[in-house]
Amino acid sequence: MGFTMLSFFRPALLPSLAVIALAGLGVALAAPASTGNASKTIIVAVDGDDHASGSVSAPLRTVQEAVKRLSGSKSGGTVDIRGGRYYQKIDLTGVTRITVEAYRHEHVILDGSRFTPADGRSAMVNISNSSHVTLTGVEITDYRSSALDAMPIGIYVHGADDHVLISGNHVHDLGNDNQTLGSFDINAHGIAVYGDNAAHSITALTITKNTVDHLSLGASESVVVNGNVDGWAITNNDIHDNNNIGIDAIGYESTLTGKDRYTDLNRARNGVISGNRVSYIRSQGNPAYYEDGVWCNCADGIYIDGGTHIDVTNNVVTGNDIGIEVAAENPRGSADFVDVRSNTIDNSLYVGIATGGYCDGASDCGGVKTGQSHDNRFTGNTLRNNNKLNDGSPEILIQFYAYDNVIQNNTITATNDAGALLGTVDRAGADKVSGHNVSDRNRFAVSGTTNVSFGWLGKTYSSLNAYQKATGQDLHSTLRVG
Repeated sequence: MGFTMLSFFRPALLPSLAVIALAGLGVALAAPASTGNASKTIIVAVDGDDHASGSVSAPLRTVQEAVKRLSGSKSGGTVDIRGGRYYQKIDLTGVTRITVEAYRHEHVILDGSRFTPADGRSAMVNISNSSHVTLTGVEITDYRSSALDAMPIGIYVHGADDHVLISGNHVHDLGNDNQTLGSFDINAHGIAVYGDNAAHSITALTITKNTVDHLSLGASESVVVNGNVDGWAITNNDIHDNNNIGIDAIGYESTLTGKDRYTDLNRARNGVISGNRVSYIRSQGNPAYYEDGVWCNCADGIYIDGGTHIDVTNNVVTGNDIGIEVAAENPRGSADFVDVRSNTIDNSLYVGIATGGYCDGASDCGGVKTGQSHDNRFTGNTLRNNNKLNDGSPEILIQFYAYDNVIQNNTITATNDAGALLGTVDRAGADKVSGHNVSDRNRFAVSGTTNVSFGWLGKTYSSLNAYQKATGQDLHSTLRVG
């Protein structure tokens, strides 16, 4: 499900901006669906009638009837929903050039409280095998279950889709409320995109300017792109106060199976995560993350779990368990060619940035073997006060199976008692993979303490000079104490 186990076992853009950001990738992102001159608009209202014409004066009652009327037209059209509370789901399967939106910014609520989520994935808004589809300006809430086999989702995109725009929606207060302690079978999502068709990537996807908050997620994520999703942007969203991962880009899960599972086809790729505010993403109290009488502080604000060729830029990531993590949970996988650049990361409970697998198979980290992190860049980020637990964990942590990564030109200020700036894990120098990472030209500082800690390849040093001499790293970096 893309959960991070890192701290459990520690010994340890607006649509136009999204297009610009992905221009170098040759990807055309989603545009509003109703672009044809002959497109039609149908009005829906809570007091409408599905036998009516669908005009402003004679609106329909259900969104689905409006979609049905438009789906037979090549030019598509727009469903304008008048303000009100709708106990309805929306299914956009096999449609082309259809926009579903709030009428003139009126307050539209899709209320899931009268539905019982089925086993498996089910959603208030389902988008599947569709092209040039837009959903904008809708509030989605109260779609809940306590069944282990159910996975409630606010907005669910899957199958063979292209040019999908999810913009300006508010997804909140929904999820899975099961309380089985330690169970990773508890799952839910706010916005989920599963590229589960090996023959057709989900492409030209934009998720922008949404608010996603107060979700009960179990082992899953607030906003996720998973599997065969190629060419996408998650920009300018406000994601906060959820009990697991804020934004996740996943590879190597069983989204695709058989011969395709361990290929690049089954990896979220060629994407942008930019301009988002991700805050207070914490697993404390989440039953999925309870083990041996303690809660895990291991919910990432932004997580690249097996994704590739992704830009993570200009995000504000604050108050989460972990700020940004680039790793791969699957032992056959890797996270690579990820550019983590110009983000502000502060007030994390555990660490600010983490990369590398969380375990090498030893019992002290859970007895599992995780994947690799390589050819990633962490540059120009500002990190401060990212170990509020004050347990000696660092601002930046390099774990197992990490190689050919660059940490450069960051401003890093530690405020915990240990003054921990860079960190490592035991045996990192003996995993036969780690090495050839580069750290340099960083501006280090400690505040409120005179202690300093640098970790590299399994060893920790108590001064910048000792660290530089032993490792050859950060020879052009500076340190300010006090």
